[in-house]
Amino acid sequence: MSSDNLACPSTSDLRTQPVAALDKEGIGPAMTSIPMIACSTSLSEHHSGGSGTNKNKQMVEQLQRYGLISSKKVVEVMETIDRALFVPDGTPAYVDSPMAIGYNATISAPHMHATCLQLLEENLQPGMHALDVGSGTGYLTACFATMVGPQGRAIGVEHIPELVASSIKNIEKSAAASLLKGGSLSVHAGDGREGWPEHAPYDAIHVGAAAPEIPQPLIDQLKPGGRMVIPVGKIFQDLQVVDKNLDGSVSIRSETAVRYVPLTSRDAQLKGY
Repeated sequence: MSSDNLACPSTSDLRTQPVAALDKEGIGPAMTSIPMIACSTSLSEHHSGGSGTNKNKQMVEQLQRYGLISSKKVVEVMETIDRALFVPDGTPAYVDSPMAIGYNATISAPHMHATCLQLLEENLQPGMHALDVGSGTGYLTACFATMVGPQGRAIGVEHIPELVASSIKNIEKSAAASLLKGGSLSVHAGDGREGWPEHAPYDAIHVGAAAPEIPQPLIDQLKPGGRMVIPVGKIFQDLQVVDKNLDGSVSIRSETAVRYVPLTSRDAQLKGY
């Protein structure tokens, strides 16, 4: 099922009606109580005129209105990093839907970005280190960098070199450009399943594709007191929250059902499996 086949619930139903949560691929529903924001219509169709920055702000305000963002800090960072700079040209940037970005990869729907940012917020404080595995177009990496600031470190790892190159260009056009130039934000080509040991341990790790099981190198690179958010599963997937306790032990809980593209090798991804 693609996101375009999902009907808009009425305003009165938004809080209670279970709908198919928009997934990373847009190919299948994971049933949750998350409402679909803006449905399949871009905000530009709901609001005449206005700059892209204003439309980005309106998108964030809708996520707030429907209860998907409660954190002022997450509101601030999502308003600062304009999603339109990180989606392919000609696509509706402010629809709450995943979008294909080439190479059998996708950028998540805005409500999933908001969910992950909120789950990781306490581990994205100024000066902390964050790792974004499967960084794609660079959007969430830029958000992480904005939150940890110039004294922190945000690392994106993506195994498609062409996406690494384009994500750097996207970031250079965004509010995170100075962090990229200053070196506190960087994006690298590599197998994200191995993490990025150079700047470990990490206070926050985000994985943007579904692993059949949690990769041990990522657990190893998580700092005591740190948190990882990772979709786990094959046909049925859960967004799992992995907390490393101060004694080094690990606690895992499931946040919600999701549907992401698989975390796999570069060759397998390019072949579509």
